[in-house]
Amino acid sequence: MKMAWGGLTIFLLALSALSAAAVRAQAPGPEQEQSFPTRIAYDTFTADPAPLVVGDTLYVYVGHDEAGEGEMFNMNDWLVYSTTDMRHWTAHGPVMHVADFKWAKKDAWASQVIEKDGRYWLYAAVEHDDTHPGKAIGVAVSDSPTGPFRDAKGAALITNEMTPRGTHSWEDIDPTVFIDTDGSSWIAWGNRQCYIAKLVPDMTGIDGPITEITPPHFEEGPWLHRRGETYYLTYASLDRRTQSDEHISYATAPSIRGPWTYRGLLTGAGRNSFTIHPGIVEFRGHWYLFAHDAGLRIGGRKGALGRRSVRVFPLEYNADGTMQPIDQSDYPGPMIARKENE
Repeated sequence: MKMAWGGLTIFLLALSALSAAAVRAQAPGPEQEQSFPTRIAYDTFTADPAPLVVGDTLYVYVGHDEAGEGEMFNMNDWLVYSTTDMRHWTAHGPVMHVADFKWAKKDAWASQVIEKDGRYWLYAAVEHDDTHPGKAIGVAVSDSPTGPFRDAKGAALITNEMTPRGTHSWEDIDPTVFIDTDGSSWIAWGNRQCYIAKLVPDMTGIDGPITEITPPHFEEGPWLHRRGETYYLTYASLDRRTQSDEHISYATAPSIRGPWTYRGLLTGAGRNSFTIHPGIVEFRGHWYLFAHDAGLRIGGRKGALGRRSVRVFPLEYNADGTMQPIDQSDYPGPMIARKENE
């Protein structure tokens, strides 16, 4: 059968369009791509990730590492990045500076933001002024997940005097906040000792006793989350008998009040980094672990203890609710960091 050239051209164009549509239909969407792990920023040193899902957007709050040569830590503000597809990340800039806590004198250390009743609450570790020596935890509030945040209390939520069982002045760091299904709000924190307490309904005070729940090899950086009927306490761990750098371990419980059962290691150490800090979230039907290492180089500045970089890893669960160990292999992945106005 003969076909006129014009008809053949139309036929081939239609066939090409159908083939392209089929390829697009079969290609996985961004949320299904498993080109992980990768970093959320390549032009800024970031640490201590804390993810939060708001609608169809995932926000990750991070500390901002600015240490020069010979410095351990130099951290003055908290940053936030957002994504809707796990490929492209938007940098929104600082959401708060440590100087916004008038009672604090330095150290914008680890933070977490949580939403309650349409407002966003930031809990952060800082160095208190000399009226309450040692590390402390402040609480700030905003009407937007990208800030700006303002001090919600005008004083520290937790000071070193409130945890007298501790062994050192920097034990009151690394807050994680969790809202349970009954609406109650909880905060856990600590270094060497892990503490938990219930928050008052307005999120600016402690409601009841502070309880120690220190799991095996706990070092710092606790993170609370729930999946199904199981509660998870994930944290930076250090077995000082066999390890020189922090790993990530976790425990589980049938209730936020415990009892907590140690489940073992989730990751090894972060690349070139003594510290590591977990943050776990479900987004678009998939679970992710965020953590930092010191494997990023920016220009002539290589990663270091005070120049870390946040990465994201796919997280899988076993049928019994335990989490599968994370593969920390290095490969670049597809993520692209961009500024807010790009």
